[in-house]
Amino acid sequence: MTLPGQLLPLTRPPPAPPVLSSRRSRCPPPAAHAHARGSPPPLWRAYRLNDRFLHPPRQFRAPARAPRAPTPPGVSAAGGGEARAAAVAEFVTSERVKVAAMLGLALALCNADRVVMSVAIVPLSQAYGWTPSFAGVVQSSFLWGYLMSPIIGGALVDYYGGKRVMAYGVALWSLATFLSPWAAGRSIWLFLFTRVLLGIAEGVALPSMNNMVLRWFPNTERSSAVGIAMAGFQLGNTIGLLLSPIIMSRTGIFGPFVIFGLFGFLWVLVWIPAISGTPAEHAQISAYELEYITKGQKLVKPQIGSAKTKKVPPFSKLLSKWPTWALISANAMHSWGYFVILSWMPVYFKTIYHVNLREAAWFSALPWVMMAVLGYVAGLVSDTLIRNGTNITLTRKIMQSIGFLGPGIALLGLNAAKSPIIASAWLTVAVGLKSFGHSGFLVNLQEIAPQYAGVLHGMSNTAGTFAAILGTVGAGFFVDRMGSFRGFLILTSLLYFSSALFWDIFATGERVDFDGTG
Repeated sequence: MTLPGQLLPLTRPPPAPPVLSSRRSRCPPPAAHAHARGSPPPLWRAYRLNDRFLHPPRQFRAPARAPRAPTPPGVSAAGGGEARAAAVAEFVTSERVKVAAMLGLALALCNADRVVMSVAIVPLSQAYGWTPSFAGVVQSSFLWGYLMSPIIGGALVDYYGGKRVMAYGVALWSLATFLSPWAAGRSIWLFLFTRVLLGIAEGVALPSMNNMVLRWFPNTERSSAVGIAMAGFQLGNTIGLLLSPIIMSRTGIFGPFVIFGLFGFLWVLVWIPAISGTPAEHAQISAYELEYITKGQKLVKPQIGSAKTKKVPPFSKLLSKWPTWALISANAMHSWGYFVILSWMPVYFKTIYHVNLREAAWFSALPWVMMAVLGYVAGLVSDTLIRNGTNITLTRKIMQSIGFLGPGIALLGLNAAKSPIIASAWLTVAVGLKSFGHSGFLVNLQEIAPQYAGVLHGMSNTAGTFAAILGTVGAGFFVDRMGSFRGFLILTSLLYFSSALFWDIFATGERVDFDGTG
């Protein structure tokens, strides 16, 4: 076999037809055969019979021109089934998928550690005589810390990279979870402090995930990568909600805190040696994958240590653009609905339908499985739309509209449900369709400002945390005053509809000039 454009040794080219000049027949350039219109392909050992070229057996032909860059996994240049299967196999076994899987595990631990309180709040309220309003304050203590860290954490991620910040974050929030039983035995204030510390540490998780996806995945795979990572995020809810009642029944109320904290320490021990901050730093990545990632990225390369990276982010310019406010609005609404459902659904099923704690946890956990599955499906659909030529802005608007309008309609159905099974079905639809927002606003951060993605994520996350605190505490006071969740669900639906409208008007998938250079 010979490479395209290479002279063939020990072989003479066939004589040219009489219409060609003798000079060209003696020295035929290889490119002339490859590109001449209507001429036979470049052959070695070709011969003529009755004025017709006869080709040798197929295995002796010179190979077709190889692509200059690797064909992206999942897309076959020839469209053959074998090529597609090979591309899928390459994707599944690639180093970038290992990064996404480890990010998914980290986010699973992140949610498992926070959701434990959603189950523990029921026995704790019974033991200490807490009212629903005070239980809402305890539930929201995590968010007090979460409010402090996203902007600072996002800036740290932009400067130090997602690998290092994620490692410190997981270690710190695992320590806070592990120490919760000890703190609870001392005082309620110390226990609340561990929840605040948990929130501070977990505030860096999503900015770190976004940074790693930005560095490790080309544009056409980022929605899928976020889908994999966020699937772990939602499965963490399921794990926490389903396992916590079982562990509590065997070890006491604080058993899940200890077990999940230990798993976090184990994750850090694997993450540090196994994952690198960028593909170029990875010792085992193949040249094929490295070239594919590099050629598929359209971003501002990290400039660690440069003056540009060290300068204070332009907060005023970031806030002066409508696409930023579209992201802030979307994150706020997403967090409002997310934390209201996450924090109050076990209590909702127990108080409205009078089921026991384990059944309430099951009814509350099943929707998060659907969210994990549909989140990945939404990522595949989004990437496919973009590959097939759909405008990025339109794609993000379609995904986010589904992620807002779907839950808004489903919560109205939940409000009218007459049985826990029907209510769980509507809740599953609401939570499952929320995941389409991961291919909307969550990926959009990287597209409008790749150089400020961490800071922008922190800013929108801070707004989302304010909304989550307001929703979580407000739901408790609403139940105290009205005696029911139903009116609060109607309010949440209306907020979903208005947020979808705001997003569709002001969001964009194009790069926004926040530096005033273009």
